Amino acid sequence: MFRVQNPEEKVRNSESNTAPKLAKMPSKKKRRRPESERPTIHPRNKYSETRPDFALLASLYPSFEPFVFYSHDGGRPRIDWTDFNATRELTRVLLLHDHALNWWIPDGQLCPTVPNRSNYIHWIEDLLASDIIPKTNTSGGNVRGFDIGTGANCIYPLLGSSLLGWSFVGSDVTEIALEWAEKNVKNNPHISQLIEIRKVESCEDGPSMEKSHDGESVSCESKIELSVCAVREEVDPLPSASFDLHSDANKRYNGPPVLLDVVRDGERFDFCMCNPPFFETMEEAGLNPKTSCGGTPEEMICPGGEKAFITHIIEDSAVLKQSFRWYTSMVGRKSNLKSLTAKLWEVGVTIVKTTEFVQGQTCRWGLAWSFVPPVRKIVSLHVAEKNVMSFMLEGLQRQFSAIHILQSVESLFHSSGAACKLNTSSFTVDITASNDHCDAILKNELQPLDEVSSCQHVQETLNGSSCLLHPSNNLCIRISVFQQIPGTLLVKGSLQQRDNPIPGAFSSIFQKLEEFLRYKFCR
Repeated sequence: MFRVQNPEEKVRNSESNTAPKLAKMPSKKKRRRPESERPTIHPRNKYSETRPDFALLASLYPSFEPFVFYSHDGGRPRIDWTDFNATRELTRVLLLHDHALNWWIPDGQLCPTVPNRSNYIHWIEDLLASDIIPKTNTSGGNVRGFDIGTGANCIYPLLGSSLLGWSFVGSDVTEIALEWAEKNVKNNPHISQLIEIRKVESCEDGPSMEKSHDGESVSCESKIELSVCAVREEVDPLPSASFDLHSDANKRYNGPPVLLDVVRDGERFDFCMCNPPFFETMEEAGLNPKTSCGGTPEEMICPGGEKAFITHIIEDSAVLKQSFRWYTSMVGRKSNLKSLTAKLWEVGVTIVKTTEFVQGQTCRWGLAWSFVPPVRKIVSLHVAEKNVMSFMLEGLQRQFSAIHILQSVESLFHSSGAACKLNTSSFTVDITASNDHCDAILKNELQPLDEVSSCQHVQETLNGSSCLLHPSNNLCIRISVFQQIPGTLLVKGSLQQRDNPIPGAFSSIFQKLEEFLRYKFCR
């Protein structure tokens, strides 16, 4: 039994009447991920099984040969990754040799790595092929993508078109990026008809005035905020918390348009993708001494870095909604995934997916979301499912106790229409939910609770019997909360039936509950 030491002991004694059951505190030692569980390069990536052969490329392309070094011990040939000219020439010969693409960028522009960018393309291919959301096509059978900030390199449209026959709109704002993107498209006539390069009109020359829905004139700078405000009034997302438009204003993106005012009226796309500006300053961008990929300030930095830029994409997506089947972005810092995911649930998305891209020693992450309602089938009938699941809530503020967690659990399920029974003595909530109730939670189709009816419901369940009556085709779950140490709780969910009547629902619902509670209590 865990014993809380002074000075917390006084707090524990004063709350003994409401203290939840204690459980053994698990070790916080970070477990090293087994080799078999570590992410690898995408299996359909051309370089997944065979690395680029620098010696062969040097023999075939004389312009690459000066950049290849050979070790005296007979090791693999290598290049100097801190030399921009070397990395640019490698990208050029890989695109020509493996993809039959003619390509070049001027000095200083961002030079992409081909294997890493191919990973992103193939991940989007997986998303489009999955049955997570309906397979409705936006352009008569041809997949259509939108590349946010395509850059002079135009790498994603070139790879997506040559590998998979997709059509693209690539946007950018600087003249040099637009000029060289156009050149790279025109130098590949076999795919040039599939790619449109679109100029983003900046607001730098003065705010353009347009009419809002109520007839008032609004500037280009404020137009997006008005649109996002309108969406917030319509959406009742799962974590019922609003985001502050004006907090930390210096960290908000305030650059040229990203999707709104670039995507044209009536346009529809299967996906958008983005390699965002990862950094806040060029000094920060140059901190990695092991590589040199070039990059202009427009490509590399913005106030607030990638977090602010991707947040802006999320806000635009909340207005455009199903104009895109999937919205995606690359993420350079894993630590940003949590807050960005919380933001996505806040604006009312129906699904969020993440992945990890691996290329050598470099890791990037992919973030994808959609407003398209998922298919009704939750999980394949053949997927084995655990009957008991759990997670830790750490970093709770002192004013939040196990009772607050249990009440939030009850509120979440009750808002879907499920029957709930909260037991304050055993620190459990018993839930009975139909397939429709489960779908409502997974799709964020929750109804706001009326305070009076909610209070009546709580009283009725507390006064009821110790178990809920339920038909055999309903899902019955018990949620229990255990205290570990002050500020840390263990949340456990268990199926109350031997045979799960709704295959796959329990694990999906419990994961949604974890996201909900972490967003509400662990920020």
